[in-house]
Amino acid sequence: MTQTWTVIPDLHADPARLEATLRMLEPGPLAFLGDFIDAGRSTPCPDDAAVLTRVRDLVARGGVAVMGNHELNAILYHRLGVDGVPLRTRGGKNAAQHRSFVEAFGTATPAALEWTDWFLSLPLWLDLGGLRLVHACWNQPAIDVIAARRPDARLRAEDLAEVAAKTTPFARAVDTLLTGPEIALPAGHSFVDAHGHRRDRVRIAWWRSAAKTWAEAALSVPDPAQLPTGPLPHAPEIALYPAGSPPVLIGHYKMQDAPRIEAPNAACLDYPDQPCAYRWCGEAVLSEQHLVTVQPGA
Repeated sequence: MTQTWTVIPDLHADPARLEATLRMLEPGPLAFLGDFIDAGRSTPCPDDAAVLTRVRDLVARGGVAVMGNHELNAILYHRLGVDGVPLRTRGGKNAAQHRSFVEAFGTATPAALEWTDWFLSLPLWLDLGGLRLVHACWNQPAIDVIAARRPDARLRAEDLAEVAAKTTPFARAVDTLLTGPEIALPAGHSFVDAHGHRRDRVRIAWWRSAAKTWAEAALSVPDPAQLPTGPLPHAPEIALYPAGSPPVLIGHYKMQDAPRIEAPNAACLDYPDQPCAYRWCGEAVLSEQHLVTVQPGA
C-alpha cells in the first residue's frame, strides 16, 4: 500500500502560518520542502525558534524534510573557512536576509551552530517511492553528480568550502537543486524586474515540460513582452522535467495568484499570499483536488 504524504513548502519563520497549515491537514506523515528560517518583511510575528522546534519535532515523529537554500546559506554564514573568514559574507544583503535567525540565536553561537548542524543533516533531495521532493529543482544530471560523492544526498562539513565557492561541478549541482536554473537571455535582450532592476538573466520554470518559448518558461518577469519572441534554445541549463517522470513537489519560487498545478507531474507549492500544502496519495498525475489551501487565522 502506498504511503500518503502531506507536503508543506517554505515557512520562513512564520509560526502562525505553520500552525494554520497543520490545523487544516488530515492525520498522517508530513514532508517539508525547506526554507524554515529567515522571515520576510511581510511576516507579522517572525519566530525562527518556534518554527524550527516544531518542524524538528514533527520530523523526529516520522516526518521528513529536505534542505532549502536558506538553510545552506545559514550553514555557510555561521562557519569559517580555513582562512578564518566566514564561508558566507556577514553583512549587507546577506545579513538583512538572515536577520530574524540572528536575532533569535546570534552569530556563530552554540545555539546557532546546533541548528545549522541539524540543517546539515537534511538531504538535498528525497525520493519517497513515487514522489520526489527537492527545494527548487529536480535536475537529474545535477543529482547524479552529487550522488557520486554523497549517495545519501547529505552534504558533509568537508564539502562546505567548495559549495560556498560555487566553482566546481559538485558545487554548481548543489546550487541548481537549491536555487533552480537561471540562464542568460540572448545578446541585446533584458527585462526590468519587479524591483525596477534591469536583468539579462532569467529564472526558468523547469517543471513546465510543454514550454516552447521564453515567455512560457520564464519566471518573475513582470512584462513578458520584454522577452525574446523566439523558441527556447537547447542548452544544458534548460533541462525541462520529462513528462514521463515521477511527480515532484518543490517550493522556493514565491509564486503569485492562487495555488495551481502547472504540470501533470511537477508543482511548486510556494505561494506566500495564499499558503497551501499538497496531500499526495500515490497518484502519478498531480491534481488540484489534492491542494490544501490555508485560510488566514484558520
